[in-house]
Parts: sequence; C-alpha cells; structure tokens
Amino acid sequence: MAPSRKFFVGRNWKMNGRKKCLGELIGTQNAATVPADTKVICALATAYNPTPKIAVAPQNCYKVTNGAFTGEMSPGMSRGWCGPGALRRRVFGESDELIGLGVIACIGEKLDEREAGITEKVVFEQTKVIADNVKDWSKVILAYDPVWAAGTGKTTATPQQAQEAHKKLRGWLKSNISDAVAQSTGIIYGGSVTKATCKELASQPDVAAFLMSGVSLKPEFVDIINAKQ
Repeated sequence: MAPSRKFFVGRNWKMNGRKKCLGELIGTQNAATVPADTKVICALATAYNPTPKIAVAPQNCYKVTNGAFTGEMSPGMSRGWCGPGALRRRVFGESDELIGLGVIACIGEKLDEREAGITEKVVFEQTKVIADNVKDWSKVILAYDPVWAAGTGKTTATPQQAQEAHKKLRGWLKSNISDAVAQSTGIIYGGSVTKATCKELASQPDVAAFLMSGVSLKPEFVDIINAKQ
C-alpha cells in the first residue's frame, strides 16, 4: 500500500506583482483555510519577503556557495529565510545537470516533441539526469511541467494526459531507483492549473500536487488549495 503523501500546492510568482497587490494577496491567503493535509509553498521574487502562514522558497539559485555573482542567490542564502525548493527553467538555457538538492525539478516536453510522440522519451531522459545527481530523494519533488501547456492559462493537459505522464514517471522511478522512492516522491503537475480544472486533476491517483504561476497571483488560488476537499 502506498504511503500517505500530502497534497502539495506550489505557487511560483515568477517576475510578477508589486508591493500593494501582493499585500492584498497575502491578506487573502492568511484569511483562507488551508487543509491540514495540504502543504503550500510560494516561490517568490527575492525583492519580496512576506510572512504568510505558508512556506516560502526561492525561484532559483546559483550552483556555488559564495562569489561575485551579482543578483544571484546561493543555496545557503536561501536556507536562511525560507524552506527548500528552487525551480529550474529551460528559458535561461540551464542544462539538466545544473540541479541541486532540496528542489522542485521541472521536467516536460515541448509541443513538437509531444506531437512527435516522444513525450515519454523526453521526460525519462530528463528524469535520469536528475536521478544521477540525487543523493537524498526526500529532498526532491518532480514537477511534470509540459512546456506547451505551462504558463498559458489557456492550454493545459487533460487530467488523463497528466495522469498518464505521472504514472509513467512513477513507474520509471520504481524500475530505476526503488519502489520506496517511487511511492514517496511527490510528482506534481504544472501545466496551467485553473479553478475550473483543479478538482478533476486532483482526483487523478498519481497527480500528487500542483505547481502554479499566473493563477497563484489571483484570489482563486484558495479554491485550488482546497481542490482535494
């Protein structure tokens, strides 16, 4: 029997928001009810350091401990003020090898790769590179974040497509790492979750959680946090 995994909602604000509107948003989230079996983390821009009743995390970090890297944040710095978790994105040209521990590791195929029928090949290759660099799987969350669906707010994988990808990823972990890692590792969905789609997505057996961007800057994110209820 699979161990109990908390429902997880990750909110990535990316380079969005201003002090006033984020203050209002924080007020909304502090007034909201967060289910006891749901963990919520917000990846915020480093200019903002609110104190909501949820965990916060950096959106990204650089690979060295210290140095003359203007504008960057090291893993050690991030531990000083927030929980673990850093997001890596294709847009900055970061390689699959540039990944540390205590991360939400985003994987996913582009539109032409899905249309070519090589989604499984692409995400397995990405996951293998991540796995080759992981020493402690308790600090890793995998995010299936299909490039063709992420951040659009319009196009999204169907619940069935998300479930299929997550189930195959869990199967890869079982075959290549261990059954224990396959059962315990959170595999979250990041392809434009909305209030309209969250409940059906959350009902899928292998969709452990959500990673949101644009919608996490709107009050309706409270409905998504409660998608399992």
